[in-house]
Amino acid sequence: MIQQRANFDWMLKELYDGVPGIEMIVVLSADGLRIARYAGAPDAADRVAAACAGLQSLAGAVAQEIPTSDGEMNLVVIEMNGGYFYLMAAGANAYLAVLADVRCEPGHMSANMRDLVVRIGSHLTSPPRHSGQTV
Repeated sequence: MIQQRANFDWMLKELYDGVPGIEMIVVLSADGLRIARYAGAPDAADRVAAACAGLQSLAGAVAQEIPTSDGEMNLVVIEMNGGYFYLMAAGANAYLAVLADVRCEPGHMSANMRDLVVRIGSHLTSPPRHSGQTV
């Protein structure tokens, strides 16, 4: 998957160009490693990816408390002063994260993220790792 980083640019750029207010887009593995990013600084994208690993784990734990849930996290939206954060399941062991400013309309963003995941979700996967190596 790491070899395909460059191939994500056009996919992420399409989302970036289609929704006003996006500051950064990050594709990450379930264990918090950045797979790809569009906009924003690389170090910031790494920090966002690491934080998302904990957030998706927390969301999954909460989802297990809902009797009718399968325990899987689909979408997390956090509204903050100055903007929004979105985290969406995007494939096997992969997630799509977006940071946006206040111009972004949450319903429009989540619909566009979902469309992107549906179109390219099979490419947004991260194989499991054991001792730092892909298995």
